[in-house]
Amino acid sequence: MKILVTDGITAEGAKILSDAGHQVDQLKLNPQELLQKISAYDAIIVRSATKVSKEVIDAGKSLKVIARGGVGVDNIDVAAADARGIRVFNTPGASAVSVAELTMGHMLAVSRFLHVSTAEMRQGKWPKQEYGEGFELYKKKLGIFGLGNIGKEVARRALAFGMHVLAYDPPFAPMDFFVEITTKEKLLADADFITLHVPYDKKQGPSIGKKEFDMMKKGVVLINCARGGVIDEAALLDALNSGKVAGAGLDVFETEPPTDTQMALMRHPRVSVSPHIGGSTLEAQGRIGTEIALKVVKLFSPEEHA
Repeated sequence: MKILVTDGITAEGAKILSDAGHQVDQLKLNPQELLQKISAYDAIIVRSATKVSKEVIDAGKSLKVIARGGVGVDNIDVAAADARGIRVFNTPGASAVSVAELTMGHMLAVSRFLHVSTAEMRQGKWPKQEYGEGFELYKKKLGIFGLGNIGKEVARRALAFGMHVLAYDPPFAPMDFFVEITTKEKLLADADFITLHVPYDKKQGPSIGKKEFDMMKKGVVLINCARGGVIDEAALLDALNSGKVAGAGLDVFETEPPTDTQMALMRHPRVSVSPHIGGSTLEAQGRIGTEIALKVVKLFSPEEHA
């Protein structure tokens, strides 16, 4: 089978595919080039950069598999793929630890002013007084929106910090550690920190907007290492400027890379930012490459079609 990889795969993942007898072409393609070349391939493996639209799927006359390395499939038109009988899958658990650790990193950065003090000290300043009133995570309430693979890893780490963990997730499954499952309204009202680990729903829009900010306690900290658009950025900026939100940690944005109009949020002194690198660790990339390659090999194996 011919497999197109557009956003890269680890050497081990590529070797698994080629050892199974598949042709692996790793190509960086713009949208027009992808439309021109996709018809020659039986499978495409992407990360978040490549958009597999209905137009791409319709052009992929031989496509049987669309695989995404990472969490979610929001850059794939799943309905169009289903209509063609094309298998779509991802690797939801492979990067969970990496995203959870970055989430905790942003919480620590905001609570201890690490992002701004680093920048100022590099300018020769010594802002000891300015940033001497941080706050601990210990005994604070962390509200987790979405208790899937990543949310659970965040909960484990928050409990190790001595936090009380609240979670809102309708399809909740029992775990081997204590988390207080609650309503969305109670989580918003009680949490000192709120972190989101849910997909972006185009029909629903942002999970956190002005209405939700109004329900939060003053001084809350928000973290978004999930998807751009899950938090209404304009409403977040207003909440930061009013003091309702004490700080925010953002790894994802409504537009990526952010536009000039988003710079007020990017440069806000109480916002810690990173460039959508939640799953971008060597360990996570290794797990993603191996897992996705093994899944593709299994789907194309004779036993699978017996």
